[in-house]
Amino acid sequence: MTLAIPESRYYKFLKRVRASTERTLFYAPGRNDHAVEHFRETGYPLAVKLGTITAEGKGDVFSYAEDDMVEDPYLAQHLQHFGINVQQLQKTDKSMVELELELNRRTSEWSTLQESSSELRPLQGPALTGLNNLGNSCYINSVVQVIFRIPDFIRRFVEGAPEIFSTFPEDPVNDFNVQTAKLGVGLLSGRYSFLNEEEGSQRGVSPHMYRQLVGRGHPEFMSKRQQDAHEFYLHLLTLIERHSRHKANPADCLKFSVEERVQCGQSRGVRYTRRVEHHLPLPVPVAAASNAPDVRRYEERRAAAEAAGQRLDPSQVVRPLIPFQACLDSFMKEETIEQFNSSALNNKVTAFKRTRLATFSDYLLVQLKKFTVREDWTPAKLDVAVDIPWEVDLSALRGRGLQPDETPLPEAAAETPPPEYNEALLAQLLDMGFPVEACKRALYYTNNAGMEAASNWLMKHMTDWDFANPFTPPGSRTEDSGPPADEASVEQIMCMGFTREQAGAALRATGGDVPRALDWIFSRADELDAPPVAPAQPAAPDRALGCRDGTEKYRLIAFISHMGTSTMVGHYVCHVLHEGRWVIFNDNKVALSENPPKDLGCMKGCDVFTKNH
Repeated sequence: MTLAIPESRYYKFLKRVRASTERTLFYAPGRNDHAVEHFRETGYPLAVKLGTITAEGKGDVFSYAEDDMVEDPYLAQHLQHFGINVQQLQKTDKSMVELELELNRRTSEWSTLQESSSELRPLQGPALTGLNNLGNSCYINSVVQVIFRIPDFIRRFVEGAPEIFSTFPEDPVNDFNVQTAKLGVGLLSGRYSFLNEEEGSQRGVSPHMYRQLVGRGHPEFMSKRQQDAHEFYLHLLTLIERHSRHKANPADCLKFSVEERVQCGQSRGVRYTRRVEHHLPLPVPVAAASNAPDVRRYEERRAAAEAAGQRLDPSQVVRPLIPFQACLDSFMKEETIEQFNSSALNNKVTAFKRTRLATFSDYLLVQLKKFTVREDWTPAKLDVAVDIPWEVDLSALRGRGLQPDETPLPEAAAETPPPEYNEALLAQLLDMGFPVEACKRALYYTNNAGMEAASNWLMKHMTDWDFANPFTPPGSRTEDSGPPADEASVEQIMCMGFTREQAGAALRATGGDVPRALDWIFSRADELDAPPVAPAQPAAPDRALGCRDGTEKYRLIAFISHMGTSTMVGHYVCHVLHEGRWVIFNDNKVALSENPPKDLGCMKGCDVFTKNH
């Protein structure tokens, strides 16, 4: 599987989009833009909210040049120019993050997810250890709490810790396996699970080294900003995969094979393709709400109250209640593909795609896609409740492969001409911060129709599985051969212990992109290490792609929930089934859960099901 980290420009775009929602809190209505005019006249871009400055030289700083909140590491020196000594200052105003958190706490979602209305009984002991929040690190805390509930990860990093530690690496601080094992032992041993009776929280574990190590070199996770838990989950699995060469990869228990069936709309021929994934993203169809009349009446009352300058009690909010089956039905729905290269007709036609699962993993992570993008390109979180079952049968998702009554499409001709992209439009889309492969997709599917059509396509498909993956036009013949690999890139990969042939194959398969080539080569490590064996006869296609397969029945064992309207602020907590009881992990607060709010979980939040053996 390729778990490529999205390109930095993509993160730059997301940061820009997310910040647009935060700016509504930063500026008051009726401003006269004097600061903007000052920037244009003088070229000095920074504006500081003085009441937020602390004696340590921290504070809210906005840059008109970047049109975004920024960090000024030299804030104390800059203010000294104006005769302001930060060491004599006291913080008097709330920062942007604090204002957002205060707003969130007033909502019923915040109260429900933290079970504020219940007398939560604090817990302590083995596997009941909290994690200290290092400043917007709740997304890390929630993900690792869930990961270290899975036996495969426990065997590798906790039970296998003595062997890992005994290797005596030269630089243990920067050794991924050592730091992951140290974190796992800290969470499960119970030796740091000491309760502060007055505060109701634990001493807990402070994962400073781990956060620094896993975020190194990443444009987002190396920062101290709030991040997306789902993106961190994928990033963490990528790191684990890279450090599992010649070792058991615990993430294999989360892998499953996805099967896509595409049918030509004219010839009716079909083609099956497969890939490996580590999560199942399910759409959340708001229109399928089972309580639509109640939601409509509530929205009418809320609109009337706002028109009168009033506000309804947040505890009385009526959310759309979405049946879990509706999410599954939306995922299984047939999708129309335009511009499909039909090898049967040697022409572009309309085709129809259906997605199923060829295998079912030991543990299945389900992502409820609660985050969307508004028409003004600002991100928004769907304020809905999804009726997640305690147990679920996903037999309807089982793919069956080529059927006797189906005719496979012939292989595409090798001389299929490559698609043409409008270079001017491609440059404009890249300047907006989108990944180059996503831009190619947008221009291909919109026939180079223009910026508006392409950008609308990008916003609609931002959450697709393959959004930033290398683009191959639908129906085209995929080849491992590509342009010659750059020698510097080959040597860079060879320094990690791979052969020249392996490095060249990986670079050709990923268009010369080194990070993607590393993902490609690590995901095929066992296959590449095995000696070539000439098959006696053509082998049937491997539908499993090396993934384990089992029953389609699962039961809920954990879920991660997000509070707030933006992934850049807010808070993550997780609920875990521990020895038959549900436990809430809210950073370093660990307590017995009385009413697990599973209907508000997501992964931007995530829901994790385990096999019902």
